[in-house]
Amino acid sequence: MTTTRSMPVGTGSPGRASIAARTLRKDNWWRAPLVTFILLAAWVIYATVRVFFQSAYFAPSEHYLSPFYSPCVTSSCQNGSAELGTWFGHFPIIIPYAIITLPFLLGFRLSCYYYRKAYYRAFWLSPPACAVAEPHGSYSGETRFPLIVQNAHRYFWMVAALISILNTWDLIQAFRPEGHAFGFGLGTFVMLVNVAMLWLYTLGCHSCRHITAGRLNHFSKHPVRYRAWTWVSWMNARHMQFAWASLATLALTDGYIALVAAKIIVDPHVSF
Repeated sequence: MTTTRSMPVGTGSPGRASIAARTLRKDNWWRAPLVTFILLAAWVIYATVRVFFQSAYFAPSEHYLSPFYSPCVTSSCQNGSAELGTWFGHFPIIIPYAIITLPFLLGFRLSCYYYRKAYYRAFWLSPPACAVAEPHGSYSGETRFPLIVQNAHRYFWMVAALISILNTWDLIQAFRPEGHAFGFGLGTFVMLVNVAMLWLYTLGCHSCRHITAGRLNHFSKHPVRYRAWTWVSWMNARHMQFAWASLATLALTDGYIALVAAKIIVDPHVSF
């Protein structure tokens, strides 16, 4: 069978194949972007509702603070939840309590190499799958606003790493329930898993891999950095899995704390 190719004017090299069909793939290539669209859309809707809900985000007796509200630095915060103090006055419902961290976390996730692939394919169909033509007539890559902001990913990562430290502090505080020197419950375990997933996702970032040993020419001369690079590389190879796992644990942690804070469920707890 002979395939006819179009020849760009003034060149001697062939252009794209003149195939009228959008794709010649026979498999269910549309399934992956559809599932990604559904899951990401569901998470965004849930997170948006919870961020602006401004209630049932802190369980004082257990000292559980939702990651969606950390740090809570406004006078509107529930008593005991403002660990870093109140930097602002009362917030209206249109402003999230964790306003100083959420924009950076959003920027970090949106500019993440894996998430770019995920939402480019699922939401923009650019392209929806390998060997499937996209519906857009032009392509400018990430050279224009707003996509040029993707190049700031390494800086978003730096702030995200600091926020992960803050999440770790919230976990430590969860081991200090109200009126006790030490304690833990099911919610503490849920928060622990969430913090672990956040660190695995954050440290597995390509930017972190480059920072650890990206410019080294002789690993043997830098054994500590090389060892750190191997650990980061292990996480980086599983970046997609940790990206999804961290989204799941974020929603699970927030949902569990909301149920405990609203007194819908009782947290099994041991205190000393």
